[in-house]
Amino acid sequence: MACKTSMIPRRFFLQAASLAGVQTALAGCQVSPQQDGFAKADARIQKAIADGDCPGAVWGVGQHGRIVHSGVFGMRSLVPQREAMTWDTVFDMASLTKPMITALAVMQLVEKELVDVDKPVATYLPDFAVGGKATITVRLLLTHFSGLQPDLPRQPDWWGKAAAAERVMRAVPKIAPGSGFIYSDLNFIALGLLVEKITGQTLAVYAHHAILQPLGMTQSGFLPDASLQNRIAPTQYDEKGQMLRGVVHDPTARRMGGVAGNAGLFSVADDVARYAQALLDKRAGRESAFPLSRAMLTRMTTPQQPDGQKSLRGFGWDIASPYASPRGSRLSHNSFGHTGFTGTSLWIDPDNDCYVFILTNRVHPDSNRSVVSLRRDVATAAGEALRLPLAPP
Repeated sequence: MACKTSMIPRRFFLQAASLAGVQTALAGCQVSPQQDGFAKADARIQKAIADGDCPGAVWGVGQHGRIVHSGVFGMRSLVPQREAMTWDTVFDMASLTKPMITALAVMQLVEKELVDVDKPVATYLPDFAVGGKATITVRLLLTHFSGLQPDLPRQPDWWGKAAAAERVMRAVPKIAPGSGFIYSDLNFIALGLLVEKITGQTLAVYAHHAILQPLGMTQSGFLPDASLQNRIAPTQYDEKGQMLRGVVHDPTARRMGGVAGNAGLFSVADDVARYAQALLDKRAGRESAFPLSRAMLTRMTTPQQPDGQKSLRGFGWDIASPYASPRGSRLSHNSFGHTGFTGTSLWIDPDNDCYVFILTNRVHPDSNRSVVSLRRDVATAAGEALRLPLAPP
């Protein structure tokens, strides 16, 4: 094997159980400037672990069709027992469910002319019209300009999809629809219900057949199988004092049975890289299994917010909102991405044909940790290693 970490074919990593073999084989090899740049990102992740910001992390950078660098650090579990992080650790992707699954499912229905993004949501979910929501369009849900509150209150206590749907339908906008940006789980819970109404399938079943299976994402999905339990990164203790492992962390999605438009997807590094690469290939006009046309995908990943608004949002994807710090200072202003509350993130840059993902379970064993600066710093260091210019202010 060549003594070089940059431009290692992705198929190597698909076959590797961890990076230990790579690191051993590369011992004593000459270090390139690019490797030095990635070493800076690796060191930043190690510092975050040492500082207690997350127990461990898996991360990777892809460019021009290959994973050019990846790393595995720390622990995936601290309690009730300690377990080392591995490349094939399964993560609760949290809000990355929104763009990767729910928004893509909606755009597939748009492509089939079953949904119009500029029609009121009530066209498809009539009960949604109450409470001043009659003018809220599918576009406003996809871009978080509906004006709805950030999440569903958990008191008085409720359980079940029907109870969640009832509360979403009754919700009243906090500000006039279209007038401002409020990141809201309600938007994507409603979109998940819309997908289920039109397809006649649960979001989990639809996602498996229309998204995950076509992409070959065999280790991803909702409600992970018990056979994956030992590889799942635990999150934190639930209301009953049970450590969540293989059960979605998001309280609303959990109360809905683990399948919701805002959260519930579990995935691994290989599948995240596969998704990002297929997306980049389709955007670039290369051969790709990504299950959406190039034109529709371009529409999905470019600004679609209401006119005059400063927070730039695609359909499901963040471009330049208050939450866009994971872009760092080197990825282009045409890049887009998303994060998950549990500590996951994915940022994709079509201008530079690259992507950066970081998978952590920063909420383990409690939620008093932050990886906001970690995401920013790692993306910036990765951009430096790829020799990308500073993005204009």
